[in-house]
Amino acid sequence: MLEWLLTLDRSIFLFINRDLANPVTDMIMPFITNDNFLRGIYGLGIIALIVFGRKRLLWAVLFSIVVVTLTDQSSASLIKPLIGRLRPCKIMEVHLLVGCGSGYSFPSSHATNLFGQALFWGLLFRRYLWPGIALAFLIGLSRIFVGVHYPLDVVGGMILGALEGAALAWLYLSLKAHKKLPLM
Repeated sequence: MLEWLLTLDRSIFLFINRDLANPVTDMIMPFITNDNFLRGIYGLGIIALIVFGRKRLLWAVLFSIVVVTLTDQSSASLIKPLIGRLRPCKIMEVHLLVGCGSGYSFPSSHATNLFGQALFWGLLFRRYLWPGIALAFLIGLSRIFVGVHYPLDVVGGMILGALEGAALAWLYLSLKAHKKLPLM
């Protein structure tokens, strides 16, 4: 069963990475998957929330930082070394659009981090849930297009991030509802 799943995973990877590759995705996917771009967007979003949300959103911002710390550390420092799956760009010929990366493949930290944020903010502000999930999915898909993750890496990251983001949203909303968050 596991062998069948890994074969399917590789086949889907090759379909997306090689067969769907075209000049448009070759230009767009490296840009949207870029760590500096994503950090910049996150930083600007946090600054905007602090400036425009004032004290009202300060606890939500702090929880968001906890979410990204949790999702990043659980995926990159805990699960990846434990599983030890090599990236596709390290073991086969791929259509590589960015650096291969030095770490392991499962789960995708990009997918984990972005789904954590999408669920956290989406559960706090429901109208942003589906746009956030769509954006996180697109960035997760970009990791396959650029050649550094298998589809199961992205799906694993989506599940892990969604669970962690939802758990922290539940904690935040529970504490807020019971007035357990001190005023800042």
